[in-house]
Amino acid sequence: MKVQSFSHVGITVSDFNRFVQYYWDVFGCPLVGVSEAPPERVRAFFGVGRDHPAPACKIGWIRVPGGATLEIFGFEPKLPPERIPWNKVGQTHFSFNVRNVHKWHDYLRAKGVEIVTTPEQSPRGHWFFFVRDFDGNLIEMIDLKHMYYVLGWLGPLGGWLFRRGMYKDYYAR
Repeated sequence: MKVQSFSHVGITVSDFNRFVQYYWDVFGCPLVGVSEAPPERVRAFFGVGRDHPAPACKIGWIRVPGGATLEIFGFEPKLPPERIPWNKVGQTHFSFNVRNVHKWHDYLRAKGVEIVTTPEQSPRGHWFFFVRDFDGNLIEMIDLKHMYYVLGWLGPLGGWLFRRGMYKDYYAR
């Protein structure tokens, strides 16, 4: 058994409408669906608001160009955000594929986006930098250069070869 592709990442947001507008204005990602969970489901399924008279959850789907989706949750009541340290087990960031990180860096700075790092080049040749959205979510902006083609066309073959070669220790049972 193996998965077919990456689908989405879920993000709980502080302000549903602001998040939708921000991701449209800054990244060109449109809202493609919205639903509201009834209070009973918010309590039972999500375990939120058990002591709240009317817990709520608005759920939205924001389409990222290229195919992935940001699934966003606007809960009431909500907890305050926490900055996630790199070495804490669990998710740390998500990434957008872009072309020309230097132009993106300038564009995002002009938009008032919090810039975390300046663009830097990896030893393998791709460029990347990090930003935070208004809720503090860490986003990697990455230009994989030639690796787009390597991953797209040779990814399955490379995975097969690497499982049997230089990365075989990671697959030992």
